Amino acid sequence: MKQFRRLFIALALTLGATAFTNAQTKVAHIATQDLVETMPAYNDAMTQLEKLEKTYDAEINDMLTEAQKTMQRYQSEVETVTDEENQKRSQEMQMTQRRIQEHSQKARQELQKKQNDLIAPIIEKARQAIQRVARDQGYDYVLDSTTGTGVILADGYDLMPDVKKDLGI
Repeated sequence: MKQFRRLFIALALTLGATAFTNAQTKVAHIATQDLVETMPAYNDAMTQLEKLEKTYDAEINDMLTEAQKTMQRYQSEVETVTDEENQKRSQEMQMTQRRIQEHSQKARQELQKKQNDLIAPIIEKARQAIQRVARDQGYDYVLDSTTGTGVILADGYDLMPDVKKDLGI
């Protein structure tokens, strides 16, 4: 009877260990930010964003330069015009300052929207490639090993080469 119980326990442990080994999940990792930054579409998007940013900066600088010239002229004429005219000019400069601030804020918002519009499809393409490669290779989970994402150690399988190959980069 004792021998049967030992045999039963040994058999149960062997079957349990085998089931545990078979039930283990496959986990891989990839630094998604690094992947996205190596994609040609990302570099194209960054070039477009830099060009747009320079355009906005030039517009704002032109507005500031014009406002400074006007302010200098008004300051040089402050003694030769009436108080009423000086008051009017002061209000005009305040309005100009507000327009410049509004234009700057609008430019930042438009730049952010453009960035989102350009980068979102690139990130989606990377995500789909990661999922495709991970599924093809039988991985159950893929961790993002980009610095700062919470993964402390990423010594497991790195999908980066396989995903780059899938994307043709």
